[in-house]
Amino acid sequence: MTTTDTTTTTHTVPPVLLYPDNRAMPAAPARSTTLNGSKLTLVLADLLTVISAMVIGSWINTRINPMDPTTAREYLGLALVSLPLWPIVFTNQLLYRARFLTRRMDEVNRLVRGIGFGMLLTAALSTMLKFPVGRWWLFSTTATLMVMLTAERLMARRMFDRARVRGTMMRSVLIAGRNAEGRLVREVLDGDPRLGYRFEGFVEDLLQAEPGQSPLALLGDPGRVIELADRMGVNSVIVAATAIDVGSSNRLIRALTEHGIHVELSSTLCDIASSRLTIRPVGRVPMMYIEPVQRAGWRARAKRTFDIAVASISLLALSPILLTAMALVKLTDRGPMLFRQDRVGRDGDLFRIVKIRTMCVDAESKLAALRDQNETTGILFKVKDDPRITTVGRWLRKLSIDELPQLINVIKGEMSLVGPRPALPSEVEQWNPELHNRLRAQPGITGMWQVSGRNENDDHDSMYAQLDLYYVDNWSLVTDLAILVRTVPVVIGRKGQY
Repeated sequence: MTTTDTTTTTHTVPPVLLYPDNRAMPAAPARSTTLNGSKLTLVLADLLTVISAMVIGSWINTRINPMDPTTAREYLGLALVSLPLWPIVFTNQLLYRARFLTRRMDEVNRLVRGIGFGMLLTAALSTMLKFPVGRWWLFSTTATLMVMLTAERLMARRMFDRARVRGTMMRSVLIAGRNAEGRLVREVLDGDPRLGYRFEGFVEDLLQAEPGQSPLALLGDPGRVIELADRMGVNSVIVAATAIDVGSSNRLIRALTEHGIHVELSSTLCDIASSRLTIRPVGRVPMMYIEPVQRAGWRARAKRTFDIAVASISLLALSPILLTAMALVKLTDRGPMLFRQDRVGRDGDLFRIVKIRTMCVDAESKLAALRDQNETTGILFKVKDDPRITTVGRWLRKLSIDELPQLINVIKGEMSLVGPRPALPSEVEQWNPELHNRLRAQPGITGMWQVSGRNENDDHDSMYAQLDLYYVDNWSLVTDLAILVRTVPVVIGRKGQY
């Protein structure tokens, strides 16, 4: 009889991930997944807005469709039954995740999809409960939800922005990579607290490199980065892509995300609108496709048609204000009512801009004496209390009424409603080669610079150059509409105007 001796082999399971010094990846700490106070408040505000919108939608339905057999009280019952569905739908649309709502349009798009899904689920619920709903109720309630939820979210965004400007509701973040790209990311975060990031430091500065060791080598040791993040209570890291090689980048990102730390990867694509970017896989490499700007074809014709229509209607509707302002200018100092000046248009073509005169007649001859009072550091000339501005002119400027005659330039095709600020020939002579790209688009009455604070910005030249170039590089019809909408509160609030 043969006896078989069975031995048991013990296999050693290797660590999930080893670092350069052969340490195993540290265990991820328990991170809270509960809603914080601000998110809970936002959820409650959404629910209150949903129920209010459904009540108003039901009331509208009774007015436009009095033959509907379903009463407003019954619709209210359906609204209350469907209420628990909405936080689930909005969570699915990532409407409570700030990282996915950086731009207003991102939030609006997700909100529109959420409302659509929510109403579909409400209709399905009514069918399950054998509760008939009318088409007019669905239409009126959906439209009311769109308006009210969008308004509520915009108000909430404004409140969050104000809180972040005060230094609250911020996410602490480390930047891995102290090269030019990493420093640029820091400048962006520090320059706009509304983004919600509190910069805590560069990893290379906070970690002590060994003698003779490059600070960048620290990024190849994910364990030390994780320990630093845990010690500082930071759960977000931005990796500057150009500061670290591919292998180290993959190890670092894998380790951080496995540890429960949020990771964002910057790129060299500065001032490229995110709406033009599409990430698609090319083998194992995520490739970023950049949509080219389409300035010709139907888009150009649509922009021109829109310009002519809006400028013509606006000029007709505002003609009483325009004529009154011109009369006041004539009566106060007897000079010409209009001011004409050569400006540089698209492709460098000169045209004469038309404005209501707001300065004394000999303003140009007095300019040289005021040069030393210029409040900007570069090409633009701005003086807050410019003595050349007349009393009437100061009010016309504050209300932007002096800009109205430029609607004539729009109708003539020399300007657009939206575009870069029309520059003086003397300014163009001082531009660097990159800034000449502004001339690829028609100048506009309003633009990104005008709705972004204008004269309130400390660095006038840099700001208007960056914003105008961003507009030219990323132009779209939607961008024009968004700028026009933002122009209204800027003009009413007289923001940055003098």
